[in-house]
Amino acid sequence: MNDTQAIAVRLVEVDEGGAGQRIDNFLLKTLKGVPKTRIYRLLRKGEVRVNKGRIKPDYRLLLGDVVRIPPIRVSEKPELLPPSDRVLRQIRDSILYEDDGLLVLNKPSGLAVHGGSGLSYGVIEGLRALRPEAHFLELAHRLDRDTSGCLVIAKKRSVLRAFHTLLREGGMDKFYLALVMGRWRGGTKGIDAPLRKNELQSGERVVRVSEEGKPSLSIFTPLALYKECSLMRVKLVTGRTHQVRVHAQHSGHPIAGDDKYGDLAFNREMAGRGLKRLFLHAAELHFTLPEHGTVHVEAPLEPGLQQLLNNLEADL
Repeated sequence: MNDTQAIAVRLVEVDEGGAGQRIDNFLLKTLKGVPKTRIYRLLRKGEVRVNKGRIKPDYRLLLGDVVRIPPIRVSEKPELLPPSDRVLRQIRDSILYEDDGLLVLNKPSGLAVHGGSGLSYGVIEGLRALRPEAHFLELAHRLDRDTSGCLVIAKKRSVLRAFHTLLREGGMDKFYLALVMGRWRGGTKGIDAPLRKNELQSGERVVRVSEEGKPSLSIFTPLALYKECSLMRVKLVTGRTHQVRVHAQHSGHPIAGDDKYGDLAFNREMAGRGLKRLFLHAAELHFTLPEHGTVHVEAPLEPGLQQLLNNLEADL
């Protein structure tokens, strides 16, 4: 059986979702499965035209531009299972805030933000299934699969660009709740430790504190001290992969339920108390976007995490 499928010539008119996007990125998204080198070759040869003219890979599309996409063969991917009705209801019910340019979800733990790496779907695929009429829905940032809490989805490309600028310039206040091992000593502390991504032989991604890593700063503030653990409020000054988890480990207070950077005995003890997941929750976001306004969102803890805190409090 042939594992490729032909795509006929297409004329695509650029709508608001595509306006402002580079033509190479537009093609990478439109022609899923086509290698990047093939797309740049199409552009170099002039086989892709905008308004009947040749363009360079960095050309930014305008509203109403007509893109000619030539016939091209792409790898046929296996059919993926759509999100179940239960997952779709879970996503729909988790919306905390929405306006004309963005929405914020209280992402459940265990649900990835997008499909891939063996996953048929994630939050963004679920949202698109819920809203097939939406012209533009894109993740504005990421959360680990096991982390719950505030996740921003852009509904306009202009909002996505402004949000990414805000992230690069440190213009967002992001606060997490984390239950960590041991009783925290002292008050607020900044964990200023550069982080570097590594990969194990198995291909699993890990992050380590390293002088060769990127500057990374987290501010830890104790909210409650229990017999053998502490509830912390963590402000992210930078936004590196696994930052809170690795900085907590580096401080000597790994996060409860963390099977990658945590303490096995502590995790086992917390599991005995009913903890079934990583206790890391993106609890609060505060930011202001130009021409959009100020957004402040708080995501409540799921009942299971709140019940664990109630039980720890009762043991004091």
